[in-house]
Parts: sequence; structure tokens; C-alpha cells
Amino acid sequence: MKIDIVTLFPEMCRAPLSESMMKRAQENKIVDLRIHNLRDWTTDKHHVVDDAPFGGGQGMVMKPEPIFAAVESLRKGNSTVVLMTPQGRQFTQSLATDLSKREHVIVICGHYEGVDHRVVENLVDLEVSIGDYVLTNGAVAAVVLVDAVVRLLPGVLGHEQSAADDSFSGDLLEGPQYTRPAEFRGWKVPEVLLSGNHAEIAAWRKEQAKKRTKENRPDLLGG
Repeated sequence: MKIDIVTLFPEMCRAPLSESMMKRAQENKIVDLRIHNLRDWTTDKHHVVDDAPFGGGQGMVMKPEPIFAAVESLRKGNSTVVLMTPQGRQFTQSLATDLSKREHVIVICGHYEGVDHRVVENLVDLEVSIGDYVLTNGAVAAVVLVDAVVRLLPGVLGHEQSAADDSFSGDLLEGPQYTRPAEFRGWKVPEVLLSGNHAEIAAWRKEQAKKRTKENRPDLLGG
């Protein structure tokens, strides 16, 4: 899989995506990840990427010219162009799974008061938001999206079942996990996890997942 990130702040993306599993995924050539500075596609000596909004208003708007130039130079026939924006579709595990099956994803990081809407209308395939809040810029959001997508690629995780067992991979949150010691400050690990009975353990985990989902995300249960 190939991923291109276009941002005004390459280092904000580069640092977190150069660690841990993301680093190994690139070293093992599971993903070809490239991070680009949008200013490289400007044509003026000051590398201007924004301007005041028509109609007035606070802040600045990202100009269409460098964004179009960047995407058109990177895009191939199989590319999916994603814009990170608070106005986008909510990012979910299901959407991450869908994007992990694409051959090439280009991620545009919004900034300022957003991008010229002609970018959305004529260039972008999908607008994505990682939550109902506003960040300083879309670079942080892009890192979240790329991390969630790349970890789903075959060979990235140490155990292939790990992704399938994640929260949101089904209809429930992941249940609680425990490790050694079996007793810590008087708090004991549930006996069922020490029993060796895999059927009972599976049943307990499913029940705990339902309980946790009901407490923290009842909306996932449809009630």
C-alpha cells in the first residue's frame, strides 16, 4: 500500500509515524509512506498557501492552486484522495478497514479556516473527521488516520488476530485485560482467567465486553 500525506507541517506527521509498528511497517515495505510539504507546490517566492475568505470573516483559507498541483502530481489511476476536516465523515474502524484495502491513499491536511471548497468539489474523494472537536491543523488527524489504517495491513501486527479483536472491530468495545502478577495491592485477577477453561474464558470476555460497551458506549448497542 502507498500513502502520501500533504501537509504544511511535515515534522508533525513524520515523528509519530517513524516509531514502533509504523516504523517496522515501512522498513518491511508493507507500506510506502511519504510525507510532503504543501509549500513545495507553490509558485511564488514567498510560498503563500492561504488568503482571506471571499465574503469576509475571520482567519485565512487554504488556496486551491498548490493543493491541486500537489494531488495531481501524486495521483494515479487507483488513488483515493482524503481531506482531513472537522466537516468530514466520522472516522471509524469500519472506514479504516475500507481504506486499508485501497492501493494508494493521498491525505490532505486542512489548516486555518479550511480549504477552498473547490478542492472538496473537484479533487477530494472523501472528507474525514476524527471526532467532534477542532484541532490546530489536520496533520495530527492525518497521523491518527494513517496509524489506524496501516496497523490493519497484513504483517504489521505481531499477531494477525489482534486487529480482529480490537474495540470497534465488531459491535462491542474490547473487554478488560490482565497480566502478571495475579494479585496486586490486594486486587486479584478474575479466577476464570486463571482456570485454563477456554470456553469459559471466551464467554466471560464476551460478557465483559457487553458490560463495558453498555457503560461507555451504549450507542454502539443501538439502544
